[in-house]
Amino acid sequence: MEATKTILLALRGPITAADVPQLCDQLAARLRDGDATDAVCDVGALGGPTAVTVNALARLQLVARGRGCRIRLSGAGPELLLLLELVGLTDVLPADGPGGGSVETGPDPPPVRRA
Repeated sequence: MEATKTILLALRGPITAADVPQLCDQLAARLRDGDATDAVCDVGALGGPTAVTVNALARLQLVARGRGCRIRLSGAGPELLLLLELVGLTDVLPADGPGGGSVETGPDPPPVRRA
């Protein structure tokens, strides 16, 4: 059985659109210089998630997959998990820990009754 080598990528927020290419370049360099098969992306300090956050995480996953690696999220809060679920990326960006990348959203609200 082959050993798994994991790197840690800690993201601090907020992330702007201008930050995304640099983050991707940094990840590509770390993966190029090592033999990692997994990357744990600590997103606990990102703050409130935005569309830019989701774009950054998806692009980081593309960089990782292009180098034969995969990213898992660590420290993802319920807001980020829900946003990833809404855009259909929970299978692409799995989360570690409680919930494992799925969010319990509760029951549907009751229907609106019109008079």
